[in-house]
Amino acid sequence: MGDSLKGRAALVTGSTSGIGLAMARALAGEGCSVMLNGLGDPGECEKIRADLAAETGAEIGYHPADMSKPAEIRDAVAKTVEAFGGLNILVNNAGIQHVAPIDAFPEEKWDAIIAINLSAAFHAIKAALPHLRKAGWGRIVNTASAHGLVASVNKSAYVAAKHGIMGLTKATAIETAEEPITCNAINPGWVRTPLVEAQIRARAEEKGVSVEDEAIALLSEKQPSKKFTTPEQLAGILLFLCSPAADQITGVPMVADGGWTSQ
Repeated sequence: MGDSLKGRAALVTGSTSGIGLAMARALAGEGCSVMLNGLGDPGECEKIRADLAAETGAEIGYHPADMSKPAEIRDAVAKTVEAFGGLNILVNNAGIQHVAPIDAFPEEKWDAIIAINLSAAFHAIKAALPHLRKAGWGRIVNTASAHGLVASVNKSAYVAAKHGIMGLTKATAIETAEEPITCNAINPGWVRTPLVEAQIRARAEEKGVSVEDEAIALLSEKQPSKKFTTPEQLAGILLFLCSPAADQITGVPMVADGGWTSQ
């Protein structure tokens, strides 16, 4: 990366664990100031913030915005600009999941998944774009999924939201195509995050098998590599998308799914 990210400012939503934290760590390691975001115990979130600052030497902030609330999203963007003097990189990573057949899918779960996994990205992009333009350089990266390209049973809301993220990514890319701003998506397959771990444990309990056996079964169903994509690999893709080499890459899915969507 050289010095291309030194002095840049980033907001990463859903970044107190899993993929988001790996992305925040990667950006901070390259000299970015990073605003973390996530719900959780305030003391634990402060420890994560302080530990990342000590580890990287970067300026690290934290904002507790609930991604289902547009006013809080706008405030997270505003507080990032206030804290760091601007905004260059927006990573829309926050997400939730619920698994059920469509005819048994709780309507409140549908509404929550669409709000957090899709609408939150729109509200963040809308709030961030004026600041990216003012800075004269910007990168918007949306965490999508293999489910932004293909579907699976019992995940109607998640699949709909992630397909929506792909449409939002393309529309944003076209609208900013003549500016030094890009918008892309990262589309992982199975990543062993807390969200996926919960799915594995639920499936293992239902089948009466071990968690590790069910993890292998889960991979075998979809991911030909039979290996989990790692948060660190996704963070590496993020850094590439923020590099000069990616100046002409915009509006595309960067797929890291072990061959899932090639089938």
